[in-house]
Amino acid sequence: MAPKQQPRRQSITVSRGARKRDEDAGTEVGEGTDEWAQSKATVRPPDQLELTDAELKEEFTRILTANNPHAPQNIVRYSFKEGTYKLIGFVNQMAVHYSQVGNLIPKDSDEGRRQHYRDGLMAGSQESAKVIASETELLEEEGPKEAEAEAGSQTDVPAAEAAEKVTEEELITPKQPEERKLTNQFNFSERASQTFNNPLRDRECQMEPPPRANFSATANQWEIYDAYVEELEKQEKTKEKEKTKTPVAKKMGKMAMRKMTSVESQSDDITKVTQAAKIVERMVNQNTYDDIAQDFKYYEDAADEYREQEGTLLPLWKFQNDKAKRLAVTALCWNPKYKDLFAVGHGSYDFVKQSRGMLLFYSMKNPSFPEYIFSSDSGIMCLDIHVDHPYLVVVGHYDGNVAIYNLKKPQSQPAFRSSAKSGKHTDPVWQVKWQKDDMDNNLNFFSVSSDGRIVSWTLVKSELVHTDVIKLKVEGSTKEGQDGLQLHTVGCGTAFDFHKEIDDMFLVGTEEGKIYKEVSPAYPKLQPLEPLSGCVVGERSSQQFGPSSAVTVMWVLQILLQPIPRHL
Repeated sequence: MAPKQQPRRQSITVSRGARKRDEDAGTEVGEGTDEWAQSKATVRPPDQLELTDAELKEEFTRILTANNPHAPQNIVRYSFKEGTYKLIGFVNQMAVHYSQVGNLIPKDSDEGRRQHYRDGLMAGSQESAKVIASETELLEEEGPKEAEAEAGSQTDVPAAEAAEKVTEEELITPKQPEERKLTNQFNFSERASQTFNNPLRDRECQMEPPPRANFSATANQWEIYDAYVEELEKQEKTKEKEKTKTPVAKKMGKMAMRKMTSVESQSDDITKVTQAAKIVERMVNQNTYDDIAQDFKYYEDAADEYREQEGTLLPLWKFQNDKAKRLAVTALCWNPKYKDLFAVGHGSYDFVKQSRGMLLFYSMKNPSFPEYIFSSDSGIMCLDIHVDHPYLVVVGHYDGNVAIYNLKKPQSQPAFRSSAKSGKHTDPVWQVKWQKDDMDNNLNFFSVSSDGRIVSWTLVKSELVHTDVIKLKVEGSTKEGQDGLQLHTVGCGTAFDFHKEIDDMFLVGTEEGKIYKEVSPAYPKLQPLEPLSGCVVGERSSQQFGPSSAVTVMWVLQILLQPIPRHL
């Protein structure tokens, strides 16, 4: 045993010395280590990249995202609203790796509480049944003994017998546990089930065949020639008819020819109903506002005898419409033929915030609702009704356009309208006025605007043709520019009116507070009458050499008498 232990001690001492030397050298290698552990060689693939130390030490950040790399990126769905296929930008990125439907119910859920409550009821009913069975056995054993005792002593009280019967009934009939009311009986647990697909069914029907007709004809040179001759004769006849018609009648005739027969029959039925409804509405309003109509004709205030130069103001009717709310009344004109009909123009005097406009026609026979309603994109600033054609109304808009409405047409759009191409005004139109037809029997009207132009408009071949009558200029504002050019300041016209007998004579009022008289549009030359304080809002002239009146912003009525150039 001793010789075996001695070499172990030597090996230990040697290994300690070797380890000490290795520690000094920075490595720990013993003599007893295996050869494969001393020589370790790294195995590299033949195509591995050789990187430098700087490239190996370079750090790359890795970002972990929750996006599903297998999610589709080009899902397209059909949009019934827009009628096109649209690309779906949002795609569900959830990827389900494993799912299993179990039959376990949580104890804290409503279904778990109900199941626990049912199990408790069943256990309680079983225990009560066992107790009742044991009590019945005891009663059967004690029954004969009690019968002998009752036979020996018959001095029991009837109350004791009644008490024993009650106890027996209580023992025989088990006590039913009170059912606890649930907090919410409508709670439910969702369960999935697979339903059957609806079976496909085929239905067949037979339609009536479309009508057919056989047509045959021959085509040669003389038949083609005759057809061209007939077509040429038809065109000549239509041209002759159009020459005899007025421009308004031409356009109405073209629109009438385009209508279909079915649409005409439907419109006739609707117009009959609307006409009857209008008649009934007028009858109801006449009965309702009969006292107001009587006051309008025969009202007299007895207190007027004691008032000098003063009268009585009695408000009778109130004309209003829901669509014209928050719109100012900018123009008013009575129909020259129908005395109970008048037109009202709605716009806005808030020039910073302009809104839409409306043209309404009211009748004294029906003050509750307007007879005609026309709407426009720009506010209406002025209007006038033709004397010979009371169904034609010309209006001037805030944007500088003029338009003609035809009351015989059911459309709400104007029959004629100016544009930038046809020479519209660049500033608001403050007044329009119908004049007599020209030598070619074309309709004619005038307009005045803040741009200083007085324009004559003529309806020629269903379009508006403009002619500048005169341009207003401010007196004393002429300046000489370069190359001898004269620069004038444009005057702003606000109102004008024509002479009752002389068609070429009219008066013009400007914002500078002056009224000018124009003698002939062919030779334009303005004659100043009298400078007024403030701009002219409206003016009116009467017969030849008669007085003319003007209303200014100062709300002063001044009367001027020709040929005296000063107001009275």
